Amino acid sequence: MVQMGDRHRFNKVVFVFSVLVTVCFNSCVKTRNYEQPPNDCTSNLTANSTYADVKSLYKGDTFQIQDDLIIEGYVVSSDEAGNFFSVLYFQDSSVNPTEGFQIEIDVRDSYLFYPVGTKIGIKLKGLYLGKSKDVFKLGATFTSFGNVSVGRLPAAIVNEHVFRICDEEVFVEPTVITIFDVKKELTNTLVSLTDVEFKEEELGQTFALAGEEIERILVDCNDNEIIMLNSGYSDFQADLLPEGRGSVTGILLRENEDYRISIRSVLDVNFNQERCTELVDEFTSENILITELADPDNNASARFVELYNSSDESLSLKGWSLKRYTNASAEVSSEIDLSTLTIDANGFIVISPNAGEFEAVYGFPPDLGIGTNSPADSNGDDNLELEDPFGKVIDVFGVVGEDGSGTNHEFEDGRALRKPEFLKGNGSFDFNEWYIWNDSGDMGTTKQVKIAPDDFSPKEKD
Repeated sequence: MVQMGDRHRFNKVVFVFSVLVTVCFNSCVKTRNYEQPPNDCTSNLTANSTYADVKSLYKGDTFQIQDDLIIEGYVVSSDEAGNFFSVLYFQDSSVNPTEGFQIEIDVRDSYLFYPVGTKIGIKLKGLYLGKSKDVFKLGATFTSFGNVSVGRLPAAIVNEHVFRICDEEVFVEPTVITIFDVKKELTNTLVSLTDVEFKEEELGQTFALAGEEIERILVDCNDNEIIMLNSGYSDFQADLLPEGRGSVTGILLRENEDYRISIRSVLDVNFNQERCTELVDEFTSENILITELADPDNNASARFVELYNSSDESLSLKGWSLKRYTNASAEVSSEIDLSTLTIDANGFIVISPNAGEFEAVYGFPPDLGIGTNSPADSNGDDNLELEDPFGKVIDVFGVVGEDGSGTNHEFEDGRALRKPEFLKGNGSFDFNEWYIWNDSGDMGTTKQVKIAPDDFSPKEKD
């Protein structure tokens, strides 16, 4: 039986315990930073400047804007899933934007106050404008080792610069593009990349690693690539990358000429198609051959190498290379990667060591301009090999390991021209397939120097 004194002591203990629990609970719960602008809007703010006008103020150094300028935009980013942190990305139109911008703000859960599709106005006076890796940023000032750059705008004054406009939230329509269509003007805007998939080597991995920012590679069916940037603090970081192919919607980011895309949530990834079939874009053909070599007596800068495609279809030269063996060397002295070129059906490609001089002499630009000491810059006693993507020598001029001087493959101060009846490459040099002029006339060659441009015929059938 509990006596009155005991009951009093019991109630006192319960009260103290309750107080302690309450204090402990309130002190142990991690609170978010809610020093954010209030969830209200304004109708008394009108833009008086464009993004281009603002960017034109920048003269090379981070500076504080002193004019009463106002810009407007539509929010396209969201930190709800944790893949963005302390930054708002916005663009100048909800459909077909011409430019995007970003402002650094020290506000967590900004999506609660600036949801995607919200129209915002920004008072620029007092903000800093800077540029990092060729991308403009707005915010406060940040100094490190004497260098001034744009930093996060303190939460307490965000509502002095960033305002919600009292319009209904709109659907921001992403600009639909392919990886190939990515361009500078779309930086910081919402885009939807079509026909993409994660690179095969990435499959089976997660979007990111806990606490680490991770780059994953997206590719299209033509092997074009772009980086997807994922935060290790996002709520989807531990999700496995989806297989299949489809579209990815996100903010197009850029560092100089390198582009990236960052999604708002996994809902931005819509892979509902089968993966691309393996792209076969490397070909071999005996119909690609060396047809002219030039070492003009009057102008060493007008040298060139001509290749010809004798087939009735254009061929990609992805993986092809042209190698030079200088004098008697049995080791490759220099090499040209021809991967960027496509050679038309019954067409020519001309490679020059001096593109400007070539155009000045012959009246048109070469297909590829390469530096001196390259395979296109032989002085007539070197040996050349044309190799396909699989390492097979398709055509050769000269004898590797033999100095051309005084031989039947010397074209010093002259010209080597493939006889027109020979339309396939030959992995072994055959003097009978060539007309060769030089300054010596040895071993059956013709002693006659050649003068540019009249004695040469780049891109012409002789």
